[in-house]
Amino acid sequence: MLRGIRPLLRGSTYWGALFAYGGALASLPLLPFAALPAMAWSSASAGVQFALVLLVWSVLIGVIGLARTTRRVLIACARRMLGVPLPDPVSQPLRAGSPDDGTAPSTVSGADRLRTPLWLLSHVVLGWLGAQLSVLLFVMGLLLPGGWAGAEAGLSVNGWSLHAESGWQSWTAALCCLLLAAVLCLAVTHTLRWLALRLLGPSSAERLALAAERERGLAERNRLAHELHDSIGHTLTAATIQAAVAGEMLCADPAAARAALRSIEESTRSALEDLDYVLGMLREEKTGATPARSLADLPELFDRLRHAGAVVEPELSGDHAQVRGTLSRAAYRILQEGLTNALRHGADGPIRVTVTAAPESLELDVVNRTAGERAVSPHAFPTSGHGLSGLMERVRLLHGEMEAGPDGPDHWRLAVRLPARVPA
Repeated sequence: MLRGIRPLLRGSTYWGALFAYGGALASLPLLPFAALPAMAWSSASAGVQFALVLLVWSVLIGVIGLARTTRRVLIACARRMLGVPLPDPVSQPLRAGSPDDGTAPSTVSGADRLRTPLWLLSHVVLGWLGAQLSVLLFVMGLLLPGGWAGAEAGLSVNGWSLHAESGWQSWTAALCCLLLAAVLCLAVTHTLRWLALRLLGPSSAERLALAAERERGLAERNRLAHELHDSIGHTLTAATIQAAVAGEMLCADPAAARAALRSIEESTRSALEDLDYVLGMLREEKTGATPARSLADLPELFDRLRHAGAVVEPELSGDHAQVRGTLSRAAYRILQEGLTNALRHGADGPIRVTVTAAPESLELDVVNRTAGERAVSPHAFPTSGHGLSGLMERVRLLHGEMEAGPDGPDHWRLAVRLPARVPA
């Protein structure tokens, strides 16, 4: 029993009914415009004129519902007043069944466009019916007890009259009227909630667009994680080696020590820019320009490695200026990770870097020694073991090929081949 009347005691029930009645009142300014055609057709009967007013009024309400702003306002109001979990509408949802490849038309079907006008019409109709019936029941509940309004009190609606009588029957009838008014508010609220989920909720095209948007967001976060791993991992490795070099050269060659310290400062500043950008993106804050590194930044990368004491032998061929966008940025990060692994796990000796840009593909090679003594112990660089797996994932997303493994008895080779045409 208590569970059955609990919804009648919730404030959300009456907030929903108030929302419905407010929609009915908001449609009143449209009535004078809806009455103009009926006034112009003065020869028609009263019934025809009334039907014409209702028809034009419904059309005007539906036209207002076609506006995209109206849908946003209605969704916000339904979330607030009805407590319905509705997502924000997609600004340009894809047509259901079309691929999310950037070429799909950003349109919605006619049935989807009519969902908001249908909701608005339902909202207004429920508001008018609910308001009239609930007010009538509430007034009846107040007038029926003879002790309140007197023995001669009564109510007349459209020729039908109801007079109050004294005694427990009138009190019982009054309580039933008030209870029915509350039940009517509950019915209006539940109906609006049911309609809101189906008419204001995402359509099939919007759900497709929301899923595509979530997929793009996850892909972007995955890309940012790769960027952060590559940038911070390379910087820490290079800075550790440079600090060791600076410590050894501090007394013997102060100028070389100062150069190593300047290189540490520059590389860490660059890594901090990357870190600030990635954290800002993850927190969904506004950030500055993307600190995107590309093949054009390879000379700076080689200089930082040389300051760390590495011998880098680059061999660049082809027109690198034509390699742009995603391919250029990914190639830089792949080379950065390969060189970082060479610093961490390789031995003394030159690191050969080959970059070949051809019309059909971009080929990257990093070869380093794996035997011999190092100035700094490789155990000074604890790793997560995800470097090669991250590289493989990056190459796979670019539809490329990758090989990593021993190259002869004392060398390690990382070879990557990327197709020239990848989405920018």
